[in-house]
Amino acid sequence: MTSAELEKLKYPIGQFECPSNISEQIIESWISILEHFPNRLENLVKDLSDKQLDTVYRPDGWTIRQVVHHIADSHHHSYSRFKWTLTEDKPVIKAYYEDRWAELMDTRTAPIGMSLSYIKALHEKLVYILKRLSEEDLNKCFVHPETNNEVKLNYNIGNYAWHSNHHYAHIENLLKRNDWL
Repeated sequence: MTSAELEKLKYPIGQFECPSNISEQIIESWISILEHFPNRLENLVKDLSDKQLDTVYRPDGWTIRQVVHHIADSHHHSYSRFKWTLTEDKPVIKAYYEDRWAELMDTRTAPIGMSLSYIKALHEKLVYILKRLSEEDLNKCFVHPETNNEVKLNYNIGNYAWHSNHHYAHIENLLKRNDWL
């Protein structure tokens, strides 16, 4: 497999590119992605067998099961980051080793239903908050400890809309390649 082919498998929709001017319309479109993502994801994976769930989406990548559990874990962290940022002044967030989390027993073996339910509840709460943020709220930021960069909430909304579509594409592309759709 060429490096270009591997890159396409890693980033099937490309990497997140945030527009320099984040308009209200862009925010609304990102929130809509987050609002509809849990049902889209569930519809994509609900009929998969354990063997299919335990298939990697790319060489040296995670299984579909790990991806679903990763989404729940990652979006859990994102939700906390939104709440910290709305209640503290430029909080330094807690980073985590997503690769290590993905190798934990629950992520490798647990039924995906628990994460699908969690993603639904989490996104419902997140979207409720996001739809009510003021312009001032959207410009609040947290600090990422690994880069020391300030991350605005408006950017983070887009990043997690992208993250949702990014992992959805990982799974969907695997299902298409294996003729499972």
